[in-house]
Amino acid sequence: MQIRTRNLYLIPYLTWILLFVVAPILLIVYYSFFNVDGQFTLGNYQKFFTPVYLKMTLSSFWYALLITIISLLIAYPTAYWLTKTKHKQLWLLLIILPSWINLLLKAYAFLGIFGTYGPTNKLLESLGIGTQQILFTDFSFLFVSVYIFIPFMILPIYNALEEMNHSLLDAANDLGASQWTTFRRVIFPLTLDGVKSGCQAVFIPALSLFMITRLVAGNRVITLGTAIEQHFLVTQDWGMGATIAVFLIIAMAFIMMLTRKRK
Repeated sequence: MQIRTRNLYLIPYLTWILLFVVAPILLIVYYSFFNVDGQFTLGNYQKFFTPVYLKMTLSSFWYALLITIISLLIAYPTAYWLTKTKHKQLWLLLIILPSWINLLLKAYAFLGIFGTYGPTNKLLESLGIGTQQILFTDFSFLFVSVYIFIPFMILPIYNALEEMNHSLLDAANDLGASQWTTFRRVIFPLTLDGVKSGCQAVFIPALSLFMITRLVAGNRVITLGTAIEQHFLVTQDWGMGATIAVFLIIAMAFIMMLTRKRK
């Protein structure tokens, strides 16, 4: 009876997964076998392995990796500091609050901040550096991307640090371990699951960015997400767009397998 009841509770979840996860993926795979004229073809997959798309794929992975590394380097010390400070809940709220704002609004806000007559250039002028071209550069793209994704890196690391058994730190100190040794041999290994979760939450969506590349980077940065948007909305070549999406899904699944928990 309990097993039957449990299976009944699974029906809404399985229905959701089938309708909004499995079915869209199958639809993408289906469209990837058709060209722009609606004819069945394998040409889309052959075209993906040409230098243009391979270079785009490498560029996407490179920028996603940079965004993830920069976010991790900022997020880990921030999360560690949060565990030591007072008013943790207030600081966490301030970190989470920007993620409630629409992504498009944040992108447009940085257009004003980094613009020619924006506050950043005014500060540079007051320092005697002069007006600089900040928008439509790799710097602006990475800065805005890290700003958007960094809460998703901080939170899992913070949770891992909070759940850590602090008596192990006392034991390391009693045994004469230095602060660096304690971090390298005790703290970091115990929080590795939080780091992996944060890297998943940043790297995977960073692979498919397209709005920031268009607005902030001025299409100087071309990613797989940008290519998918172009094929679906501009060239109307749904087959090629679906093919790129298939490889993007495969890459995301592979990354999730690499960063999954070993238990």
